[in-house]
Amino acid sequence: MLDFPRLLSAAFKSELRASGRLARRSGCSPEQALRATLQQRAGAATPDALSALLDERAAQQAVDAARMAARKTRNAAALLLRQSRHDGASTLWRAWFDGSAHPNPGHCGIGARLLGPSGERVDISREAGYGNSSEAEYRALIALLEAAVECGAHGLTIYGDSQVVIDDLNGSTADAAVSLHACRNAALALLAQLREVTLRWIPRHKNHLADALSQRAGRALVAPIDDANVP
Repeated sequence: MLDFPRLLSAAFKSELRASGRLARRSGCSPEQALRATLQQRAGAATPDALSALLDERAAQQAVDAARMAARKTRNAAALLLRQSRHDGASTLWRAWFDGSAHPNPGHCGIGARLLGPSGERVDISREAGYGNSSEAEYRALIALLEAAVECGAHGLTIYGDSQVVIDDLNGSTADAAVSLHACRNAALALLAQLREVTLRWIPRHKNHLADALSQRAGRALVAPIDDANVP
């Protein structure tokens, strides 16, 4: 006889509800009610018909499980690809920058961190005059590049969440934002003093440390930065 767990595994929700009503109405056990419900769905009052129904459903469940596993594998692979595009290959020096304006335009704060292969570390968190958010981002990058030049940070990957600044520097001069020309030229002059520098965009949630440093400067915050969450 087909066991109760197999019946439960094969039953649809509608069949479970129907068997529950049957058990309450007739006084039979839940197993008897479910067996009768599935036997009726099988279309013939024979054990072979019920067994064939359960085998068919078990096969479909296996197909569905394989499809779900394949989907999870594809999603995981896509996530790793996105992360690799954001993070890139490991380099000797790494840095993050961010700028904020309160309001926008308004009082600017900039933040950045530069890390070196021998434990070098430079943190930047300071006020940066008046401007809009893109100008604040650029000023943060310029301050970071000044520190990188001073440290001789060749082989450097710089991460930022400003699509405007990253695209402006990685793009052609013809496509550069006119209002940011002075900032762009200053950044390019500093980049020319460094070898093997890559600028990469990352999502804002992966740039939280530089953001915290810029926000602390822009709003005159005094709370300490949590280094446990350094990218």
